[in-house]
Amino acid sequence: MLRLLMLFALLLGSAAAPAGDWQVREKFATPFADARDAIVMGIESRGLVINYTSHIGEMLQRTGADLGASKRIFVQAEIVEFCSAKLSRQMMEADPHNIVLCPFAISIYTLPGEPGVTWVAYRRPPPAVAAIVGPLLADIAAEAGR
Repeated sequence: MLRLLMLFALLLGSAAAPAGDWQVREKFATPFADARDAIVMGIESRGLVINYTSHIGEMLQRTGADLGASKRIFVQAEIVEFCSAKLSRQMMEADPHNIVLCPFAISIYTLPGEPGVTWVAYRRPPPAVAAIVGPLLADIAAEAGR
């Protein structure tokens, strides 16, 4: 019953957005820090290790002036990179060229002019490995709205 209530809350608090075939993105009525923390906990609770967190929003803001840019792209933006040895191995046993899909990454960001909205996005795995990696990425991304 609790799981059903959580799913209902997720559906009410999120909205899938049109994205290209290469990405999945959803918006949540969740504060940035809460969404980021939920993603981190979702990764770690599955026994996976975060390799790196890219503070892409801060970098773009900091370097914008050097490039002559004044437009603010993000209010906050981070990319969390992580790995699953088991799933990575399965993907690369299927095709060693799938190395390009590692590490997995989930982006969490907020945009100017969208108060109270946090976006979560990740690269859509190609069809050949979607069954291996897709459910993991979707489940972790959904943590942002729980």
